[in-house]
Amino acid sequence: PFVLARRTEKTASRALELSGPRAGQDDRGRQWRRSYNRTMRWIGFIAGAALAVVLGVVPHTRAETVPRADHVVVVILENHAYAQIMDAKKAPYIHALAAQGATFTQSYAVAHPSEPNYFALFAGSTEGITDDGTYSFDKPTLAGALAAAGKTFAGYAERGSPRKHNPWESFADERGTGRDFAAFPTDFASLPAVSFVIPDLDHDMHDGSVAEGDSWLRRALDPYVQWALAHDDVLILTFDENDGRAGNRIPTIILGGQVKPGAYDERIDHYTGLRTIAALAGIAPVGESARRAPIGDIWR
Repeated sequence: PFVLARRTEKTASRALELSGPRAGQDDRGRQWRRSYNRTMRWIGFIAGAALAVVLGVVPHTRAETVPRADHVVVVILENHAYAQIMDAKKAPYIHALAAQGATFTQSYAVAHPSEPNYFALFAGSTEGITDDGTYSFDKPTLAGALAAAGKTFAGYAERGSPRKHNPWESFADERGTGRDFAAFPTDFASLPAVSFVIPDLDHDMHDGSVAEGDSWLRRALDPYVQWALAHDDVLILTFDENDGRAGNRIPTIILGGQVKPGAYDERIDHYTGLRTIAALAGIAPVGESARRAPIGDIWR
């Protein structure tokens, strides 16, 4: 396959050279050379892609294809499967968000119960836990990676949100990043580079109904949604886990001014989400997310 790909590239190159302008045709020569360079880049890409297919290798999306966001806001809801949420009658506001953003039909949590999923999205690891206990770690996190790059993080939690849903509280260096959701900026240009938004147990659908959580999202975050759609901000709406049914498939929606609306069927999980947040913020990936490619096909 490698020989075939190289022969294809060489044959095309020779054909382009023979069709080129003769000496003395300066303007035409410059135009032809630009066209030649563009064509050869595409031929190289196609030849490489053909080789990857023959060898059964799927190339990862390059981080360079992900734009930089002014701000990223991540909203995490609770314990519902894709089919329970992606219904206009059950959750009309979320359904409207899906119509304006990228909806992932194959998005999955990484564990049960709740807490290890929050750790995965914040620290790139479940830290080996399998319950919702009280923990304290001295491990790398998204907030730490942002701080190392001179950027900021804040976790905005409603009063009554339990520690197990506020992952920064379990990492020694990040406890100072927590904020009351009442302090969520109304001047959205002043947001941190990355924010997590954690509703209370009624508004996150853990104890409250789908309709209650859907209404809260509209009341609490629609002004920011409209801002994000008109600017280079990104809103990520996801769930910690499903309702316990097999597969752990969850709803995930990404929207913003740089997002192409549509349904996307690539498989993603919380580590993919964390890797994409890092790419949007222009920072190094954290933990297991470094093994994932960022989401690269939804951007304008």
